Amino acid sequence: MVFFEMVKTALKTVIHRPATILYPAQAAKKTPISRGHVVFDGSKCISCSLCQRKCPSQAIVLDKEAKSWQIDRFRCVVCNSCVDTCPTKCLSMDTQYTAPVSVRGVEVFTITYVKPPKPEKKDEPKQ
Repeated sequence: MVFFEMVKTALKTVIHRPATILYPAQAAKKTPISRGHVVFDGSKCISCSLCQRKCPSQAIVLDKEAKSWQIDRFRCVVCNSCVDTCPTKCLSMDTQYTAPVSVRGVEVFTITYVKPPKPEKKDEPKQ
């Protein structure tokens, strides 16, 4: 009887269209919650390194002295942990998928945030 189940499935796939899409030829469905790749805005980054600590695949490297932020796209698993933990929201998740690459490369971004100086305390005369 298992043979008839297989024939039923085979005939169903011949009559109806396939359940999957031909990805390179047809574009994939994109929704507002699709995870494509991480986008970094260097002007908002305060070098807190929370994203680096929360990254499970250790794809993010933050160098405070050189003011650089690096991401290795091959190591990134697009889990959204870094985006959720960023206090200044300098990281966001784009719905567009990145183009496939065959050469391993690390993207390096420059952090342009300058920490504002602390306000000077005024010495008030004691009474």
